[in-house]
Amino acid sequence: MSRLVEPELLDTLPPEDPRAMGSRRDLRRVNAWMGNHRIMRRALEQHLPAEAAGRLLEIGAGDGEFFRQLVRSWATPWGQPRATLLDMQNIVTPATLAACARLGWEVDTVVADVFAAPPMAEPPAAVVANLFLHHFEDAALARLLAKIAGQTRLFIAVEPHRFAQPWVCGQLLRLIGCNAVTVHDGTVSVRAGFRGRELSARWPDAAGWELTERRSGCFSHLFVARRR
Repeated sequence: MSRLVEPELLDTLPPEDPRAMGSRRDLRRVNAWMGNHRIMRRALEQHLPAEAAGRLLEIGAGDGEFFRQLVRSWATPWGQPRATLLDMQNIVTPATLAACARLGWEVDTVVADVFAAPPMAEPPAAVVANLFLHHFEDAALARLLAKIAGQTRLFIAVEPHRFAQPWVCGQLLRLIGCNAVTVHDGTVSVRAGFRGRELSARWPDAAGWELTERRSGCFSHLFVARRR
C-alpha cells in the first residue's frame, strides 16, 4: 500500500489538554515497546565516530523524554556531550532538562518550525529524529531531507514501518492501555510510515552519502545517512 499522510490528533490538541498529556505519556510506553531507544542508540554507536565530537540535534523532539531515555545508558565517544532539542511546542520540562544534566548532558531547547529554524552556529555532529518524518507529505519530506543534508554529516531516523493492515497496530496500542488519541494516531502513523528504500529515494545527492535503510525490530524502520 502507498503512503497516506493524515492529520494526527496530538498535533491539533493544546499541550495542556489532558488527552494530549495522556498521549505523550503513552508515547513513552510506545517507544519502549517498539525498542526505538535501543535502535537509535545502536545506530549512533555504529556510525558516530569519536572525531565527530560536537552537538547532537534532535528534530521533532516533543517533550524530550525520548532523548532522555536515549542517553540514559549511552556512553558517548567524546566528553562534554551537548544536545539541542527542536520542536514547535515548548513542552520540555525543567525536570527533563535536569535529568539530562545529571546524565552529563548539556541540553538546550529551540522552539521553532523545523523549516524556519536557522542553522546552528556549529554544525551538529549528528541530527536525529524519532517518529517525525512520517508527518510530512512527499514534497515537504524531500525539502526537509535536503535541509538536513546541508547541515550535518550524519542523520539517523527511526520511523514506523508501514504495514498493509495498520488498524491492527492501533488495536495493539489499545491492548497496552493507550488512550483514544494514541490509538488513532498510531494507526495514522503506520499508514504514513515507510518501507523498502523510500527515504533513500528522497535523499539528495545519494552518490555522496552512504545510505542504510531497513526494517528494524517488529514495528520500526531505520534510516541512516552518513556523508562519505
